Amino acid sequence: VFQGYAAEMDNPLMAHLISPDLQNKKDILFGNMEEIYHFHNRIFLRELENYIEYPELVGRCFLDQMKDFQIYEKYCQNKPRSESLWRQFSDSVFFQECQRKLDHKLSLDSYLLKPVQRITKYQLLLKEMLKYSKNCEGAEDLQEALTSILGILKAVNDSMHQIAITGYDGNLNELGKLLMQGSFNVWTDHKKGHSKVKDLARFKPMQRHLFLHEKAVLFCKKREENGEGYEKAPSYSYKHSLNMAAVGITENVKGDAKKFEIWYNAREEVYIIQAPTPEVKATWVNEIRKVLT
Repeated sequence: VFQGYAAEMDNPLMAHLISPDLQNKKDILFGNMEEIYHFHNRIFLRELENYIEYPELVGRCFLDQMKDFQIYEKYCQNKPRSESLWRQFSDSVFFQECQRKLDHKLSLDSYLLKPVQRITKYQLLLKEMLKYSKNCEGAEDLQEALTSILGILKAVNDSMHQIAITGYDGNLNELGKLLMQGSFNVWTDHKKGHSKVKDLARFKPMQRHLFLHEKAVLFCKKREENGEGYEKAPSYSYKHSLNMAAVGITENVKGDAKKFEIWYNAREEVYIIQAPTPEVKATWVNEIRKVLT
């Protein structure tokens, strides 16, 4: 990919095949794939080779390099931009010529998907290794490596949703780390509201996608997109947010094990939130409690 495509974008002999709109877009198209390549080539592969005789200890190798695995997050966040650029220019003569020279059966987009497939494959490999390493030295490291990789996958997944938020005025990065995101039924009950609104509010829930950050919880409306690949990814239009410093929580709501309450400014605004399952509710309640304490 680097020699046959990326380098060719800078090759003066190929310049006449590249449309002006594609020039200088190398970073968008390839993201930080080169960084991922060098990490594996120079660091991770060499580390792995040290464990050829002791495969059960390979968990350590992951744990030592775990910080570097976050480069995948950056790659995945850029992926939608890369895909949309590829769709614009996929039939360009330049890409066809590169593919012909390389004698590749598949076009470039199949290769650009590799890092995304790779990071999801690690957890499967580690699970498989754990299965056969129950009582040996290194099993704990394997388990910890698996947990860490799952954490990175969750962060990748969460950030893919977060970059699809539209209509938020401020800077999302200022809200602290994104801890959780998910879809819920939400009923509101506002003290100041019109009594008619209150009556209505009790019956019909709103569908809201919640993003819990360290400093705020965002309520968004999910919009399904039509298209394929990343185009199908939903977008979330921002509705409102609550500052975590003024939030309180009631963990149990009578009559429904899936519901909990988030209230604001000493119950001036109350949001009854229904999770899809009691387990999801428990995870969210725990996470919110951690933020509040």
